[in-house]
Amino acid sequence: MQEVIERLESAFEAVAANKGASGADGQSIGQVRERLQEVLPALGQALQDGSYKAGEIRRVWIPKAGGGQRGLGIPNVVDRMVQEAVRQVLEPQYEPTFHEASHGFRPGRSCHTAIERAKGYLNEGLEWVVDIDLENFFNRVHHQRLMARLALRVQDKSLLRLIGQMLKARVVMPDGVVVGNDEGVPQGGPLSPLLSNIVLDELDWELEERGHCFVRYADDANIYVRTQRAGQRVMASVRGFIERRLRLKVNEAKSAVARPQDRHFLGFSLRREPLQGEVEVGLSMRTKERIGAKLRELTPRNWGGSMQSCLNRINVYTAGWMGFFGICTEQIERDLKTLDAHVRRRLRALELRQCKRKRSIVRKLMGLGIKSKPAHRAVYTGRKSWWALSHTRAVEMALKNSLWEERGLQTLAHRYRLHSQRMVAPVAQQYELAWG
Repeated sequence: MQEVIERLESAFEAVAANKGASGADGQSIGQVRERLQEVLPALGQALQDGSYKAGEIRRVWIPKAGGGQRGLGIPNVVDRMVQEAVRQVLEPQYEPTFHEASHGFRPGRSCHTAIERAKGYLNEGLEWVVDIDLENFFNRVHHQRLMARLALRVQDKSLLRLIGQMLKARVVMPDGVVVGNDEGVPQGGPLSPLLSNIVLDELDWELEERGHCFVRYADDANIYVRTQRAGQRVMASVRGFIERRLRLKVNEAKSAVARPQDRHFLGFSLRREPLQGEVEVGLSMRTKERIGAKLRELTPRNWGGSMQSCLNRINVYTAGWMGFFGICTEQIERDLKTLDAHVRRRLRALELRQCKRKRSIVRKLMGLGIKSKPAHRAVYTGRKSWWALSHTRAVEMALKNSLWEERGLQTLAHRYRLHSQRMVAPVAQQYELAWG
C-alpha cells in the first residue's frame, strides 16, 4: 500500500493527461489540481489507515459503432488517481507473465501488432478462424473469481481490500438512480483494462495448453485452424470453458467459424491471395460502412459553413483514420479511390447548393473555364437535384479533382501512398479502439 501512496502524485498527472470528464461528485481535473497539495496528504493518510472509501461512479451511455449503446463508468477524479496508482504498482508484476498473444491495453502492443500476428497464422496455412466475442464482458466479470486470481500474486491484504472496494463502488445512473455493483469492471477507470487482462489471461493460457494458435485483443479472440470442422469443434469446446469456468458468456450473434475475409477483426479483414499466397490486409465490410457514413456526416446537404471549413473537417478525420488503417495492403487503394470520388461529388453538390440560383451556377461554371453553351445546357436542361447536377460533365470539368487538391483536400488514396512510403513497422504505434 505504501508504494501506491508514493505514486499518487504521478498518478494524478497521468489522469490529468487523459483529460477525462468529472465523476459523480462534479469535481473537474482543474478543480482537483487547485487543491492538490491538500488532497495528496489527506488521501495518502486515508489509504494508510483504511478509512478511504471509493466514491460513486457516474454511468454514461455512448453509442456503439455496430448499433446499441455501451455503458461507461466514470469514477471521481480522486478515485481515478487511486486506481492509476494501483495500476502502476500492479502492472509491472503482471505484464511480464501475460501471454504473448494478448495485445489489448498493453505497453508496446496495439491493434496493429495483433493483425501482424494474425497474418502470420494465415501464412502458415491456418485459413479458418474461430471468432469469439464475449457478450457484455466488462459488466459480467465475476468479482470473486477476479479477487481470487489477484490473491494468488498480491500479498498485501490492504491492497486487495482496496481493489475489492473499487469493484463494489455504487453506480449513479443518468436519471440519478443509484444502484449496487455486484459484478463487472466498469469501463472508464484506469484500472479496468489491467483487471480485464488478468481475468482473460486464464483463457489465454488455457488456449496455449490446448495448442491453439490465437490472437486476443481485449474481449475479442480469434483462434486460427485449418478446417471448418476443426473450427466448429474448437468453438464448442472453448465456449464451454468460457461459460463454465470463467462464468462469462459468448456472444452468439457476433461469434462464428468462418474465413478470415468474412469477419471483422479490429476493423480489418484478412485474406490469403490464392495465386501468390500473400496475406492481404483489407477493410472489413463494417469499416467500409462506417467511414462512408462518417464522410456523409462531414459533408451534410445542409452545410452552411464555408467550403474551406468543410475541407478542414474532412482532412482532420481522414488523417487520423489513415493513421490507424494505413497498415492495409495495396489492394485497398481501389476502395479508397471510390470513397474519394464520393467525397468530391458531395463537395461539388455542396458548392452548387451554395450558389442557390441557376444563373449563379452558370456564372461559376463559366468562371472556372466552361463555355457558355455547355454551362447553360447542364444547368437549364430538365429539372435536376443538386446531387444529379454534381455528376454532369460540365460541373465535373469545372470542379475537377485538381481544383479540390489546390484547395487543400487530402484524398485517402494520396494519404495511403504517403503513409506506405514512411511506414517501417506497425509495432511502435499505439492507437485507441472503439469496440463495436
